[in-house]
Amino acid sequence: MISKEDIIKRFISYAIIDTESNPNSDSTPSTKKQWDLANKLAEELKTIGMEDVTIDDNAYIMATLPSNVDYDVPTIGFIAHFDTSPDFTGANVKPQIIENYHGGDILLNKEENIVLSPDYFDDLRQYIGQTLITTDGTTLLGADDKAGICEIVSAMEYLINNPQIKHGKIRVGFTPDEEIGRGAHKFDVEKFGADWAYTMDGSQIGELEYENFNAASAKVKIKGKIVHPGYAKGKLINSMYIATQFINSLPTLETPEHTEGYEGFFHLTAISGEVEETVLEYIIRDHDKEKFEARKALFEKLANELNSQYDNNTVVVEIKDQYYNMREKIEPVMHIVDIAEEAMKQLGITPIIKAIRGGTDGSQLSYMGLPCPNIFAGGHNFHGRYEYVPVESMIKATEVICKVAELTALKK
Repeated sequence: MISKEDIIKRFISYAIIDTESNPNSDSTPSTKKQWDLANKLAEELKTIGMEDVTIDDNAYIMATLPSNVDYDVPTIGFIAHFDTSPDFTGANVKPQIIENYHGGDILLNKEENIVLSPDYFDDLRQYIGQTLITTDGTTLLGADDKAGICEIVSAMEYLINNPQIKHGKIRVGFTPDEEIGRGAHKFDVEKFGADWAYTMDGSQIGELEYENFNAASAKVKIKGKIVHPGYAKGKLINSMYIATQFINSLPTLETPEHTEGYEGFFHLTAISGEVEETVLEYIIRDHDKEKFEARKALFEKLANELNSQYDNNTVVVEIKDQYYNMREKIEPVMHIVDIAEEAMKQLGITPIIKAIRGGTDGSQLSYMGLPCPNIFAGGHNFHGRYEYVPVESMIKATEVICKVAELTALKK
């Protein structure tokens, strides 16, 4: 049996370490504090008995659990990231343990009256009677993706201590900077040496995903002309008004708050402006490649229309592709999804196979030659003060890792 107490202790030991990444940094990892957990993890992997433990100059960690069977078995991997999102502070995390959750409101912070309520976050009702780990309302928790790391380390320790469970060679990889889209950028797929892998980076129990968004970032730079307002007629051009035209020309219901499932969106993430210049920052998302390309083309079309009204260089659009839907790389090797699905069913977990409304390291890794679907890690409400993770979900995720390893060996 996977120890509940050990899972809680291990997860909290990771959660209290600040590993927030920084999109404005060019280094890898993007923040020095990520090394605090990276070094701890490398030592912990050695302590539990993993072999070939390495940590490179960019804080990428890899380790091996050797095969314990005398026949050929594919080498599989399990991957998670140790950075946390810059969307909300990860400093001074104070996890709270809620035993035997009663199904009602959870008071996270009495002083600030911060409440985690099932009336707003209805997924909570799935976990009545279970043990939850929450924030104190002032930080994120970091279950994305320290829950995944906890599950992988715990599974490796369990397999080492229970050699009667047969498995092939297993590779483990932990990465920095996933939250800022760089988690796979310096991942050495050849060195990792797995036939396929799984990221442990999903949300609720049962999630199994091999589709994700095609993704791009867009920066729209709009130039104006500043003239004294008292003498501005026919001369002043206010870039902020042109920015408003651009924003209002996009489909108003194709935003994150109005879409779900396979529906794509445009998301305005930042805006800064003065009369002379305004900059809009967007992310563009769609599961369908043709619709994705059409969304990018719309940005260029709107820019051209505005430039025809003003000067040719008034609106400049810069678009950068970030990652692509891994489905086309997974479908030729669907047995790797089938194994994970069967593992869940054997453990009494109902698989929830759906598309990720986001991206994971697995998306980029799949295009780098390492097919890599995504398995649940158990957390909810990532990147904010209402984040929580049920301990029972982490235990089940740990069991799924062990079962996937076992089934892979049985199928030879």
